[in-house]
Amino acid sequence: MIEASIYKKIKTYKGNSQLIVDAQFPAGSITRLYGSSGSGKTTFLKILAGLITPEKGEIHVKGVCWLDTHKKINWKPQQRRVGFVFQDYALFPNMTVQAHLAYATTDQQLIERLLLIGKMESFRQHKPAHLSGGQQQRLAILRAMALRPELLILDEAFSALDDDLREALIIELKIILKEFRTTTIIVSHHLQETAGFAERTLQIEQEH
Repeated sequence: MIEASIYKKIKTYKGNSQLIVDAQFPAGSITRLYGSSGSGKTTFLKILAGLITPEKGEIHVKGVCWLDTHKKINWKPQQRRVGFVFQDYALFPNMTVQAHLAYATTDQQLIERLLLIGKMESFRQHKPAHLSGGQQQRLAILRAMALRPELLILDEAFSALDDDLREALIIELKIILKEFRTTTIIVSHHLQETAGFAERTLQIEQEH
């Protein structure tokens, strides 16, 4: 179980607003996060990952405190074991596909399994510059999974994939996520992108 109670001031094109979230995510669940543009969806994901600190808030994962602003507890991103895929992918330009996965895990069997899941076996020696947008996106997802994450955060992570690839990847991802007992939160502007993937929804709206 992941429990998050967050308050953060945010700036939008409409002016200042507030991000207020009080939610629970059952262990192993997959939740689609949605809301209007500028409502703070990506900010909330970055708070969960430890990349942004809110003015007030608490995050507890399986009874362990990751964040408590009152008690001044704030685990660093690397302590949280979060796999995240944001819209810019954040790939290393000088590292091959294989090296990206090896950077995240020493489990060679898992690396081979992930390459198969992402249909990236024949691209293992390619660097990001020689991959298409869809291939880069798949690599970012596979690298996040290589961490065996406690929490997987996906921000528009299927947007560059065609329908067939996305559907095939979702089937395989659901199997491995269940196996790892990973809790997943995904942001997508298109409902059809998460069809067959997310079983729960959470709406985030601006508070003025």
